[in-house]
Amino acid sequence: MDATKVIIDTVDRFRQRRTAPLVLELDLTEGLFEGPPADPLGAILSMRKTRLADVLSGLRRAAKDPRVRALIVKIGTRPLGLATVQELRRAVTRLREAGKLTVAFAETFGEFGAGTVPYYLASAFERVYLQPSGDVGLTGVALEQRFLRGTLTKLGVEYQLGQRHEYKTAANTFTQDHMTDAHRESLGRITESVVEQVVAGVAEGRGLEPTKVRELVDRGPFIGAEAVEAGLVDRLAYRDEVYDEVKQAAGEESLLLYVGRYAKGPIADKIPHPGSQTVALVHGSGPIRLGRSGRSPLGGSEAMGSDTVCAALRAARRDEHVKAVVFRVDSPGGSYVASDAIWREVVLTRRAGKPVVVSMGDVAASGGYMVSMAADAIVAQPGTLTGSIGVFGGKAVIGGLLEKLGVSSETVSEGANAGMFSSTHAFSEAQWERVNVWLDRVYDDFVNKVAEGRGLSRERVHELAKGRVWTGADAHEGGLVDVLGGLEDALALARSKGGLADDAPVRSYPRLNPIERLRPADSSEDRAAALTRLRLEAWGPLAHLATELGLPSYGPLMLPGSWTIR
Repeated sequence: MDATKVIIDTVDRFRQRRTAPLVLELDLTEGLFEGPPADPLGAILSMRKTRLADVLSGLRRAAKDPRVRALIVKIGTRPLGLATVQELRRAVTRLREAGKLTVAFAETFGEFGAGTVPYYLASAFERVYLQPSGDVGLTGVALEQRFLRGTLTKLGVEYQLGQRHEYKTAANTFTQDHMTDAHRESLGRITESVVEQVVAGVAEGRGLEPTKVRELVDRGPFIGAEAVEAGLVDRLAYRDEVYDEVKQAAGEESLLLYVGRYAKGPIADKIPHPGSQTVALVHGSGPIRLGRSGRSPLGGSEAMGSDTVCAALRAARRDEHVKAVVFRVDSPGGSYVASDAIWREVVLTRRAGKPVVVSMGDVAASGGYMVSMAADAIVAQPGTLTGSIGVFGGKAVIGGLLEKLGVSSETVSEGANAGMFSSTHAFSEAQWERVNVWLDRVYDDFVNKVAEGRGLSRERVHELAKGRVWTGADAHEGGLVDVLGGLEDALALARSKGGLADDAPVRSYPRLNPIERLRPADSSEDRAAALTRLRLEAWGPLAHLATELGLPSYGPLMLPGSWTIR
């Protein structure tokens, strides 16, 4: 009897999902997953997470679905990157313009802490509710830089680092005890640009004058009652009160459904026919390195392996059903050689007659810009961090530290420069000259390829380069980015360039059936070569700390420091 009741209830819920009015729900307390799992560990970690692409496609579909009455989003404390927030804001705005009720609820926008970006997301909704005990940490943006030179000097550690050019400031952490003029100029403009975007978005969403919002930024943070009085929040309410109000507005018979379930459920678009013409979506996330993509089981972030991404681009290029490619890049850079290998596959894909559109995520800088610059078009959010066209390299010299610790070392070598990269002694004059020749070579190649790909003079690119980081808004003005927008905009542009219908399907690449995933690749040309894997790394979760200390890192084309605007 119980089994029969379960079956009846399941069938009834299935019927309701197809016919009842819907209130879509999105819980952001655990963040969003950028793309499909890149490795077995990623698949496990993402099991309970919603994909950004599913949210965007679901909200796009919901704007045209008469059954969808409202959207309610819980905004949590887990940080989302600024560009991701701008993708969500645009999707919410389109839903709002379609006449759907949009509601944002948060227990707090920063519990006695910064909450500028979470509140910036909330301001795009028609109604904003805050738990009575919550706060609104609308305080602006601050980028803080720490300098280790004083500590390293006391420890007996010296850094020999070269950079191209003055805005490539990663080396400054170790070689300076303060911001240089170029360093301060770059960070100053980034914070200014971000605040401009936040102020404009809040002003538009809340119906306030930009000057008023700028004043509020300087007055923040706000306790709940103050936020209501200032017009930043509509009402103080607990979750049950918010949901009761939304359900009443949508109709008592309405059904709650997560956006991710809506995007994948029976109400979603039909699965495309295997032979239909498609847009290929290739993801590249994390620091760029040679070899396969993946992550360490010991912890740490996902990495973009050149072998994996190159194989995915080749698979899309050789698939006769693929008419255009969207390359989603979310990376601070890394290996110059790995970045160059991916750049080459983008060039070959274009030469094969298949347009490539890059969609930049929160960060696509340094090596992340190198893999993007050959595309037919680059799409970035105003808050994307990009550019950083430059290079740095060198080493830490820890001979003084070892001496203080009573550690001695001796070397036996054959070859004048065999011990050149040893950390126990400094570069000789001749060796330092070779380092600088290498830095010049990398920088010149980077700049020349940007000029070729972007249709700019080398002189103009050099002005925009010098290692400087730009927001997407400023990069667009300078010609480094073509279109301001998100993944949905990139897909629409790719469909247009590929001569496809507006609703042409999108497939993540490589697409492998279960048998192909189990068998070993026949060659580097096989689609199975694009599979990712777990990587055993010495540093594991301490990889970022190792990088900061000058230990072996992902490569010389890295965005300096840790760059996430939240």
